[in-house]
Amino acid sequence: MATVYMTAVFPDVASKVLDEAGIDHDGFSGEGLITKEELLKHVGDVKVLITPLSIKVDQDVIDAAPNLKLIANFGAGFNNIDTAYARKKGIDVTNTPFVSSVATAEIASGLAIALSRRIVEGDHVMRTVGFDGWAPLFFRGHELAGKTLGIVGLGDIGKNVAQRLAAFDMKILYTQRHQADPAVEAHYGATYVSLDELLEQSDIVSLHCPLTPATTHMIAAPQFKQMKDNALLINCARGPVIAEADLLVALKNHDIAGAALDVYEAEPEVADEFKHLANVILTPHIGNASYEARDAMAKIVTTNAARVLAGKQPQYVVNGNND
Repeated sequence: MATVYMTAVFPDVASKVLDEAGIDHDGFSGEGLITKEELLKHVGDVKVLITPLSIKVDQDVIDAAPNLKLIANFGAGFNNIDTAYARKKGIDVTNTPFVSSVATAEIASGLAIALSRRIVEGDHVMRTVGFDGWAPLFFRGHELAGKTLGIVGLGDIGKNVAQRLAAFDMKILYTQRHQADPAVEAHYGATYVSLDELLEQSDIVSLHCPLTPATTHMIAAPQFKQMKDNALLINCARGPVIAEADLLVALKNHDIAGAALDVYEAEPEVADEFKHLANVILTPHIGNASYEARDAMAKIVTTNAARVLAGKQPQYVVNGNND
């Protein structure tokens, strides 16, 4: 068996880094996602497992790999991995932070524009029924200028969203567990408020927080009632941050005006009812799907593999002390 096993097809740079380091590697190249049964067949002797967030690495997988030293997750999130059990077994788990922040912020910003100006809805009209011609009241949306953006989680992605949408003359509010440094607030023109205040004041709410027990269903029926009836919700964080059943009710009852989702509560599944709502944009978790971001992520996971196999500490350990 190979020293490194990759559970998906990654950008070419991944194989290049491993080949240049003289590391034996193998990987899944079949259709769709690797099954757990298939994964268990390949981890017996591996020392490094490189995997995307769509593949669960649970106790069964970890126990089937007695020589495992590193699980390198291809993504900033890592809720697909049993990190506590990995630490118990002396296995480092790493992620790929920062390098996908620009790509994800661009998607969030693009969704804000597309939803506000009804771009996707307009595209659908032109591909189906067409229109009779320009008219003063036809297909009006809302400008971003002068509106308030509420960012839940002013981390690296949240900061990049703030920077981009501030350029559209939006007022920036943010909330998170701890207030940011005053210099950071000044740089991004961001004002710290409570979640309640953010929901009540924002015209667009953009989610950029990690998935934790505290953030699971953070946005549910009570929160939708707090939001403006013309507010828009964007989720490029993790699906379970929103209670999707409550979101459907809020959209149907016009408690809020629209939503754009790049992640889903039961990903990759999404409720069919969302697909029939004109004020909803659905994208297939493409937040960091740029050539630049994915290549950078591939370099991180494979460089970490090389570091561990050379007896060095990997970067971006999420279940223990980092160097």
